[in-house]
Amino acid sequence: MSQSPAQKSPSAKSGPNLWFTRFAGRAAQIAGTPWVFTVAVISIVVWAATGPLLGFSEVWQLTVNTGTTIITFLMVFLIQNTQNRDAVAMQIKLDELIRATRGAENSLLDLEELTEEELDKFRKTYEALAERARAAQQTKKRTAA
Repeated sequence: MSQSPAQKSPSAKSGPNLWFTRFAGRAAQIAGTPWVFTVAVISIVVWAATGPLLGFSEVWQLTVNTGTTIITFLMVFLIQNTQNRDAVAMQIKLDELIRATRGAENSLLDLEELTEEELDKFRKTYEALAERARAAQQTKKRTAA
């Protein structure tokens, strides 16, 4: 069995990239837990409960606005990084399945690199194949009945 490109290279990831990749993955994993959601809900409840005590002041309002803005801003980048890596990994897995499957159309490898017009041509080709397959299936059902 041949080695994958990742197995051949000594270490493709190092330094800040490795640190950020690990941090982003772990942060996204933690952020999606019920415990983090519970802490967020409790924080909002505590903040809302302190409103009457603080006279619903501007500082009271700015506290939650600033906090949620900062958290949202940072989470967008962490989640985007995780989704990008997941999408690339999925694409590589699909490419390997296409490559390894006898009779598969190898021209479908790396479709994500094509232009919109090129993708539309492939989509139309496969829509026509699907339509013909559905028509053949309907014909088969009618003759069987």
